[in-house]
Amino acid sequence: MSKPYQKPAADEPAWWFIVSAGELLLSPSDNRPPHGQLDQLPLPDLNDYKVVFIGELRERNCYLVMADFGDAEFAALGDFHSLREVLVQQDDDMFAMAARAKQIADYLQTHRFCGRCGARMQAVDWELAMHCHSCQHRCYPRISPCIIVAIRKGRKVLLARGKRHPEGLFSVLAGFVEAGETLEQTLAREVMEEAGIEIKNPRYVASQSWPFPHSLMIGYTAEWRSGELRLDPFELEQGDWFDIDQLPRIPLPGTIAYKLIMQLKAEIDQEK
Repeated sequence: MSKPYQKPAADEPAWWFIVSAGELLLSPSDNRPPHGQLDQLPLPDLNDYKVVFIGELRERNCYLVMADFGDAEFAALGDFHSLREVLVQQDDDMFAMAARAKQIADYLQTHRFCGRCGARMQAVDWELAMHCHSCQHRCYPRISPCIIVAIRKGRKVLLARGKRHPEGLFSVLAGFVEAGETLEQTLAREVMEEAGIEIKNPRYVASQSWPFPHSLMIGYTAEWRSGELRLDPFELEQGDWFDIDQLPRIPLPGTIAYKLIMQLKAEIDQEK
């Protein structure tokens, strides 16, 4: 396994995931991270920046470059954008690597000092970890598991609009796993808290890294069991059961929410 802080060779073709303030630099030509040899790209001296090997994509090494406070030095390569710009391309592998880059950048920025004793932490050179030599505390990148579930009732699907959603956008229910909970317990609790209903037949569908800032979305479909819809006013502004053929504006393709809704649609269409 490659060390995280290995130096890229000057003639090595690679993907460069350049992150600044939570945004990713994208090339204007194809809206993707820059790709090419270090000595052939208009990159600044990378000795002035933290560079981390984060994996491989399409047989090319991938490097995170933490560009905070040096945005202007990378202007010749493109502009910084939200990772949602990568998501809409529906390139799952590219989004997964971009998500990894953003989450590692966030982890390194927020673990410069020890949470136990306050001393400055040092990067471990053989694994992705930060270590405190004062009290021997070691930290690894944080991942926050979160369930997300599309619920059907006959030909209808439950969609709601959270307070942070763009105007007019409806999605499925989601919530963080709490300490000591199983995923099944989280499903039942979150649905009851947010919608006031009970569900049955939960089925795992897929998962997706969600780097806003460090979630792992674990996706399910389920069926309504009982209860009248009663939305939590602190979490949701609107919500209702929508006919599968008359949906409001929903999340974009590429999101796990969209995938779950389409999964229910496919199942309902087969029953016609």
